[in-house]
Amino acid sequence: MPYRSLELTVAAASAEALSEALLEAGAASVAIEDAAAGTAAELPQYGEPGMAPAPAWPQSRVSALIAADADLAALLAGCAQRAGLGAVPPHLVRDLPEQDWVRLTQSQFPPIAVGRRLWIVPTWHAAPDPGAVNIALDPGVAFGTGSHPTTRLCLAWLEENIAGGETVLDYGCGSGILAIAALKLGARWAVGVDLDPQAVAAARDNAARNAVAGDFIGAGEKLEISADIVVANILANPLKLLAPLLTRHCRPGGRLLLSGILAAQAAQVVAAYRGGVRLAVAGSADGWVALAGERTC
Repeated sequence: MPYRSLELTVAAASAEALSEALLEAGAASVAIEDAAAGTAAELPQYGEPGMAPAPAWPQSRVSALIAADADLAALLAGCAQRAGLGAVPPHLVRDLPEQDWVRLTQSQFPPIAVGRRLWIVPTWHAAPDPGAVNIALDPGVAFGTGSHPTTRLCLAWLEENIAGGETVLDYGCGSGILAIAALKLGARWAVGVDLDPQAVAAARDNAARNAVAGDFIGAGEKLEISADIVVANILANPLKLLAPLLTRHCRPGGRLLLSGILAAQAAQVVAAYRGGVRLAVAGSADGWVALAGERTC
């Protein structure tokens, strides 16, 4: 079926109502993101256990796939009315060629080799090396397919540093890929935390798929762990703000692994953790760096 892409810009408070109205009107999919995503005005979202999530960005971009033969004017007018908007919000419409979207999406995620013995294998592929440490993964809507440099940096570090028997906290776990990798590499216990309930659900599904017993919880749930290894693959600004929390959940003498950091941001992140962790660059790829260090107090 051919589709059209529809993007609407609304106040953040109206985004959920508009997305629900679009789904009720027959949209094949709907997504919400910061209208300033990709610009200097983008606001990162993060949360800490026991705390309410950070406020939403001021303006949201609501993106939807609409059947090409839909009466777009009537659909927009009806959705705006159901969402309680005074008028149809500013929007862009693009025609999309007819494609097998499932096959196209899957083709973008082939199996990925990381390090010496680790493979990330999407569930629609067979493992290229059955004797390797294979992670069967279906990311769903969550971040973490193994294709991004920041994820690969973390996986490579875990492969080199998991000796066996460790406890691991994966903060901002996304698909659960890092916690699952740690468990399959020999960690005794891993906890994943994420702000997005859909990411938590995807991580739980992926853990079951890989027959590992990781615990995955929302950012608002109580977190009780003093981990041997704390890993967070997020972004530089949230990592700086979360320094007290991530340090607190790493046992004295334990190690932190931080990624999602551009090379130019590394010094700022190192400074944010200086009171409790000595961080240094543990790896770099495509302009991104991973920082690792030991909790000193």
